[in-house]
Amino acid sequence: MEETIAVYPGTFDPVTRGHLDVIHRGLIIFKRLIVAVVNNPKKHPVFSIPERVEMIQESTAGMPGELEVDSFDGLLVEYMRKRKANVVLRGLRAISDYEYELEMALTNRHLNEEVETIFLTPSEKYIYLRASTVREIASRNGDVSAFVTPNVEKRLIDFYR
Repeated sequence: MEETIAVYPGTFDPVTRGHLDVIHRGLIIFKRLIVAVVNNPKKHPVFSIPERVEMIQESTAGMPGELEVDSFDGLLVEYMRKRKANVVLRGLRAISDYEYELEMALTNRHLNEEVETIFLTPSEKYIYLRASTVREIASRNGDVSAFVTPNVEKRLIDFYR
């Protein structure tokens, strides 16, 4: 049986404690996990891809398991072929996420039938947390320390102040 390599794709603008919760639990399930920052200019990200990769690396330092942080541009299934990955890991916060995530999972399966999607719900305390909400709070000089790690909080403060 070949090694299961999972990819957790997202914009991670910025990485939140909810993302980190999914990463941590993904590392328990999968031998190898790649957190893949996608280039999606339609979302108008605050941080560059290298900054987001670095924030994730800093925030996940010391997590047990085989974790890699990378970035990609283009179709997820093509990235997964290049990386020899076979599982997409996705966080599922609420019913409102389900329809979009199901559509993406079915589309990815249509494009590459060897790709499976696994959904993990974050811990209850992060179920409502969105990166866009964190950015909004930070942009209004609010306290985001409960939602992000100190390194991410510092970058948000530096960006918005």
